[in-house]
Amino acid sequence: MPYASRRMPVLADNVVATSQPLAAQAGLAMLARGGNAVDAALATAIALTVVEPTNNGLGSDAFAIVACNGALHGLNASGRAPAAMTLDRMRGQQRMPALGWDSVTVPGAVSAWVQLSQRFGRLPFEALFEPAIRYARDGYLVSPVVAEQWALVADLFRSFPEFARVFLPLGRPPHAGERFVLPDLAASLEQIARTRGEAFYRGALAQAVAAHAAECGAALTAADLDEHRADWVDPIDAAFSNVRVHEIPPNGQGIAALMALKLLAHTPVLEHAPDTAPWLHFQIEAMKLALADVQRLVGDPAAMPVTAAELLDDEYLAARARKIDARRALPLAPGPLAQGDTVYLCAADAGGTMVSYIQSNYFSFGSGIVVPGTGISLQNRGSGFNLELGHANCVGPRKRPFHTIIPGFVTRDGMAEMAFGVMGGPMQPQGHVQMVLRVFAHGQNPQAAADAPRWQVTEDGAVLIEEAAGERTIAALAELGHHVAVGATWMFGGAQLIQRMNGGYVAATEPRKDGQAVGY
Repeated sequence: MPYASRRMPVLADNVVATSQPLAAQAGLAMLARGGNAVDAALATAIALTVVEPTNNGLGSDAFAIVACNGALHGLNASGRAPAAMTLDRMRGQQRMPALGWDSVTVPGAVSAWVQLSQRFGRLPFEALFEPAIRYARDGYLVSPVVAEQWALVADLFRSFPEFARVFLPLGRPPHAGERFVLPDLAASLEQIARTRGEAFYRGALAQAVAAHAAECGAALTAADLDEHRADWVDPIDAAFSNVRVHEIPPNGQGIAALMALKLLAHTPVLEHAPDTAPWLHFQIEAMKLALADVQRLVGDPAAMPVTAAELLDDEYLAARARKIDARRALPLAPGPLAQGDTVYLCAADAGGTMVSYIQSNYFSFGSGIVVPGTGISLQNRGSGFNLELGHANCVGPRKRPFHTIIPGFVTRDGMAEMAFGVMGGPMQPQGHVQMVLRVFAHGQNPQAAADAPRWQVTEDGAVLIEEAAGERTIAALAELGHHVAVGATWMFGGAQLIQRMNGGYVAATEPRKDGQAVGY
């Protein structure tokens, strides 16, 4: 434990780690009832829509990687743009709107819950909702970091009447420790549980969403909801050190982490001690190269001019790596990056099943649209599109936008080794690289990796770094030509990690969040 920390690693046979303690306990309760890691992950994810609404909700998207019976299974449950969402509809706009109906894509999280439970779950689907429904109906005490996030964005969303009614019922955000209830959300969760998600995409809830959209002149229709499907996908991977790192393929940015790790294999990064300026320099330069390519080329795979395999090609990345200069930072800034607000969780059970799962509205509560009478806050993932004709990520009907949320996974010799993630917009692939280096190249335990100071490349190629990195290291990076600034704690995301060990697991959680790792 080389870094200051508010947490200790949790060692147990069955574990859950996430950013909010009540949600972690919901997952642990499923394990105690005889459920497996998938049941635990789903109960946690469902509870998070209630106890951490600042980052996710029923209107979110989701991705997952599940290790079960010796194989990895990827799930892309991101939604698509409405059929009527065309470039012409955005005519006269300089960029995609960040809020309002034109930022809304079809929510995919509920479909993820259904698919994962159906394929891997052990407990009845309805049982997974019991903690979330109880928290929503009877209330829960708001945790400190969630309360702080709520207060930060309250004024931005206050002008949306239904948002204000549901999430600012006293005319203000709730304080830490204040009981908060969401009766409309409780009723919606009950409908989803009872109908195995049908109510959300084809039943009463879908009708409520479509009716509100029509009333507001929005593009989203009942047909868009009905046509949504989550897709099972094969994770993409890259070797690093003595492990393989796995990510969901595009439309997500996980490929950036794999590209950066493969670029680093052509540098002397491992010859330097952790937290030194040269060690950080090589990571930063590799990340800048990877992000530049991803922002230029990645979107819905059907519209990409290259394949994931081409971006991960060994010869291509070896050539790119030759651009990295050990003595100075290069002006290789990535394209525009967006901030993101997300929840991440992981779970593992004594039977060997491990889950890496991520769920997000995109920005805080999402679009600001809350469907009357339902408590459903709709994501603003559509704002992730651009308006550049011919670009892989240009807005278009039934198209998936570029996605920031990525679950990570590591295997060793073909066996599941670690489920992990670092929530937080463009921080995510950068956080994945930092976790992998710390745990697998330098032998740090997962909690130490989560506690350690982080860095992040910004959209203009500058570098944000945590103050804990130390004045000497920060000054040395500046001498190498990096435009360095000390960033606030909230800028560096939130990590959760579960690593397999002999006879059980070690679980770690983010000290910058409210979270908790639990087990038995």
